[in-house]
Amino acid sequence: MKIAIGADHAGFPLKAFLASILGADHEVVDLGTHSTDPVDYPDQAIAVAEAVQQGETDRGIVVCGSGIGAAIAANKVRGVRAALAHDLYSARQSVEHDDANVLCLGGRVVESDFALELAQAFLSARFSGEERHRRRLDKIAQLDKHR
Repeated sequence: MKIAIGADHAGFPLKAFLASILGADHEVVDLGTHSTDPVDYPDQAIAVAEAVQQGETDRGIVVCGSGIGAAIAANKVRGVRAALAHDLYSARQSVEHDDANVLCLGGRVVESDFALELAQAFLSARFSGEERHRRRLDKIAQLDKHR
């Protein structure tokens, strides 16, 4: 699987850790930042979201301080379904039920080893395709067309 990953300065250490480990099993495209020098989280969140939107990568992971700002920014890109997940159920279910394609994490919220578990749960999950989930996603897709 090809994964875009990005972070702001608060998420940089966790992003670097995730990229190094996930790179053993996946093709990881690191979209920055590359240090703890201050940057604005929307820049990296949008870069990751656009890589997913344009089909350059299969999924994305964005890390900021809390994960919240990254999720808000990434969800502004049409076709992106970014999920903030700080527990295993949400990381997995966001894909299985909601077909999430971007995972957002808080670098100041989750420890690195648990963040890796979250990322692996997200990346290994598959959309169930059940009618009730497709119906709900169709409604979300309509929002992209009309707003």
